[in-house]
This record gives sequence, C-alpha cells and structure tokens, in this order.
Amino acid sequence: MASTQKYSLVGKPIGLDGFGLMRLTWPMAPLPDSQTFPILKTALSVGMTVWNGADFYGTPVNNSLHLISRYLTAHPEDADKFVLCIKSGLRDHATYKMDCSPAGLREFALRALDILNGTMSKIDVFGLSRVDPNVPVEESVKALAELRDEGKIGGIQLTEVRAETIRRAASVTKIDMVEAEISLWSTEVFSNGVAKACAEHGIILVAHTPLGGGILTGKYESWDDLPAIMKSRPRFAPENFENNVKLIKKVKEMASSKGCTPAQLALSWIKKKGSEPGMPVIVPVVGARTPETVLENAKDVELTDADMKQLQDILQSFPVQGDRWPAGPAKLNEY
Repeated sequence: MASTQKYSLVGKPIGLDGFGLMRLTWPMAPLPDSQTFPILKTALSVGMTVWNGADFYGTPVNNSLHLISRYLTAHPEDADKFVLCIKSGLRDHATYKMDCSPAGLREFALRALDILNGTMSKIDVFGLSRVDPNVPVEESVKALAELRDEGKIGGIQLTEVRAETIRRAASVTKIDMVEAEISLWSTEVFSNGVAKACAEHGIILVAHTPLGGGILTGKYESWDDLPAIMKSRPRFAPENFENNVKLIKKVKEMASSKGCTPAQLALSWIKKKGSEPGMPVIVPVVGARTPETVLENAKDVELTDADMKQLQDILQSFPVQGDRWPAGPAKLNEY
C-alpha cells in the first residue's frame, strides 16, 4: 500500500502519496459524483491525503472546489483527513492572463471559500498557479500571508517557480509547498536548484504529472496510440516521440523484472528521490478515474540503491527530447 511514513503539511499529518483532482472535473470528460466519491474514499483509505486541485480545474460551476464541497456535504467526517491544496490566480484560461495582485488573490480566496460553503473552515493550502509577470512574487505572498493570518487559508504554495523565486518568497514569509512537474520524464528540479531551495527552507515539494501525462504507465508505444490531447505537447510530437518511447520501453522492462507496473515504479522513484541527502520531502500527486487505478498507484515498490542507479543510467542513456509544454502555457513557467 501507500507509504506509511508520516510528515506534516500545515499541521495535518501526511504520507508520501497525493491525489490529483484535475481529471475528475475536467470539462472534456467530467465524472458524476456517483463515480468520483468512491474514488476519493479509496484515496483516503490508502493514505493519499495530499489532494491537489485548482479553481480552474473545470468550469466556473464545476471545478475542484465544487467537487470538494459536494463530497464533504455527503461525507463531513472526512474534512480533517486530507490536505486540500488549491492553485489560483488565473484570470483568463484562454489567454493565460494572471492576476496575483493582493486584491486579485483576496477575491479568488473569498470566492473559493464561498464555494466550499462551510464544509471546510479554511483552505488548507492556497497559492499561485503561476507567478504573475506583472506582480513581484513578494507582493503576492505577502497578500497570501495576510489571508493566512486571518484564518482564511492554512498555508501558501507556489507552482512552477525557479529556485531564486522560492528564496525571494521565503524571505517574506513561510512557504509551505512548491508544486513542480517531476517524473522520470521531467527531472529538471534536481539540476536547476528547485529541490535544493525547497530543502533549505523546509518546503514540501509536490510532484505534479508524475506519470508524464500517462506515458509512464507504459500504455502508449506508438504515436498513433496517443490520445489527441497528448499529441499537442512537444515531447509527444512525432519527431520526438520515436526517441522518447525508448526510455519508456526500458522502464517497462525494469518494472517487469521487479514484478510491478511501470506506474508503480515511476511513482516509487519520485518518493525515493525525496529520501536522498539534501532533498526535500517529495509527494507525487497522481490522478485516477477509477478506484482500481487508485489502488494500483498506491502500491509502493521497494527500490534499492542499485535500482536507483539503474534508473539513472536509463535516464542518461535516453535523454528526453522536446519541451514539457506547448508555447502558450509554457510562457508562465519559470524554467
């Protein structure tokens, strides 16, 4: 099952496993509550207690906040069993326009609390989905600190930020969590100083997209197999995919030799990286659309030092080609 190691995020105990809420309310294929509620119950049952959402994961009338409000209305006993992390600050999804001004963040936070409608006394972790290019990060986190002092949020998060930004923000107030893309497919945080900066300031590092958008499940071995939404990302472009799938095949071979799935191997690698010297606690947040997938993803694989070296050798032998994101959303990433 999921890791039983206990850590703490905004005063709530957590393990090394998190759950991504995005796919449950994504407009292209939202799930009804009759399907999502058993998924969320299963996540809690296996220790996936860091729940990663956003006020733009869905529509203005059905996003992560609406889902949590409905779930806790049905299951109020679960309110203290997970840490709800909400990204915000995106004013216009179509143009990627941000508003992380003090007034903008207060507006977003109060709206989020209205949607939760008393099912939670505060938002556990709340913060920037990206840094607003027009607002210094110091101003944004100072505004979030005021919301925390007022009891409206429990802690502060940043997303897709470079090490310098983490240090600037941490010089103003306590930062509780940094969210970054981390997987066998995206290892940048280990070479660009992000993981190191989090460790320096005692910040939990949450790994989003830990299965590389699904590629690390091993389900896709040809470009034709890919869902249309994945084909828009540079790493899945035909000129890059042929090279990148070689890495996936090696991961599948290693998973087979260890008697686990590629997804279990990939998630366990992330958690193991967080136990290395100089690293912060790292919590992968992985989505699922069935309880069965939740159970599969929660199974830990014991990785030895030799296993970690084997995976590192695979990464060095088959470096990933292509950018992580298309040009539009990538313009707000800091690396």
